[in-house]
Amino acid sequence: MSPTLDLVEQLIACPSVTPQDAQCLSLIEQRLTPLGFLCERMDHGPADGIVSNLWAIKRSASPHAKTLVFAGHTDVVPTGPLNQWHSDPFTPTHRDGKLFGRGASDMKTSLAAMVVAAEEFFQSHQSADFSLAFLLTSDEEGPSVDGTVKVVEALKERGEPLHWCIVGEPTSVHHLGDMVKNGRRGTLSGKLTVKGIQGHIAYPQLARNPVHQLAPALAELTSMAWDAGNAYFQPTSWQVSNIHAGTGANNVIPGEVVVHFNFRFSTESTADSLKHRLEEVLNRHQLEYSIQWTLGGQPFITTPGDLLAVVQQAITHCTGLQTELSTTGGTSDARFIAQICPQVIEFGPPNDSIHQINEFVRLNDIDTLKNIYLQVLVQLQQQSLSASVA
Repeated sequence: MSPTLDLVEQLIACPSVTPQDAQCLSLIEQRLTPLGFLCERMDHGPADGIVSNLWAIKRSASPHAKTLVFAGHTDVVPTGPLNQWHSDPFTPTHRDGKLFGRGASDMKTSLAAMVVAAEEFFQSHQSADFSLAFLLTSDEEGPSVDGTVKVVEALKERGEPLHWCIVGEPTSVHHLGDMVKNGRRGTLSGKLTVKGIQGHIAYPQLARNPVHQLAPALAELTSMAWDAGNAYFQPTSWQVSNIHAGTGANNVIPGEVVVHFNFRFSTESTADSLKHRLEEVLNRHQLEYSIQWTLGGQPFITTPGDLLAVVQQAITHCTGLQTELSTTGGTSDARFIAQICPQVIEFGPPNDSIHQINEFVRLNDIDTLKNIYLQVLVQLQQQSLSASVA
């Protein structure tokens, strides 16, 4: 068994359903400490739901060294119905050339590959001309309020310089290495409450139906073009996720209607501009309303530069593939790290089974992913040495 596969299986065996870490970080600390990493636990949250966070760094002796961060999460989503799994979700199981288990793809394989890549790199390099760090949490699949965001706040307070970051999210589609995320759209949610006057359905003149009042505004909002996107982002989208009104009785005009919605927005829009445009429509339709806004994350983009070049070259070196850059999909903790790190990308195994029953990773991808991460470290070392000679 390869060291990477062995560590993946150890991590899968930890039932780390969010926000539980279930000793995953302890396993990783035990591997990083002998390499010279300074490991700091930065746990946060209430006593009944403490989130486990790890910041580990091996600093370069070079005074002008840059820092590369490997980032990710140990927590996994709930298993779902156990009777639908073909094997226990926390018992790593080999079948049909795949490793099955909750977190196999999202994202314990990436964590193991990063750790073993660091081990192999420092076996052949006594030191590096760049600093290498790990930023890991058990609060990515949950509310994401006590995990990476708290570590980022602490690092920002300290003035800790970060230059490059690879988040091990499962970004590949059909084959390992065919897609890298070099940015993500922002996410802005809202809970809209439109007020009316409740009344008997047979006497509409004595009531004011908020559903009827909202309908023309809702039709306008669903047809609006919020922006055209750009070279890196799709156009901003607005989607309704839930509408609720009524008392449950069929003869009552409701007194209010509640609409939950979400923007996934590009860098062509801002949260404030989207709020203003939506509220302008509601005001023009003379609605009596209130909105509770939740900004889940700002959009970010890493344009082609030294980190993307190194990662793309490493993928081609190990797989022969030319990777595609993408900003599609949901959010990740990269949105927090991008606030203090100018170059952040996400790269990991195929995502075709994430969050599903019988989640898996292909066995052939496990060491290939480790080799890609290792090749990134080797190339950064070569670049650093060339820069110091120049």
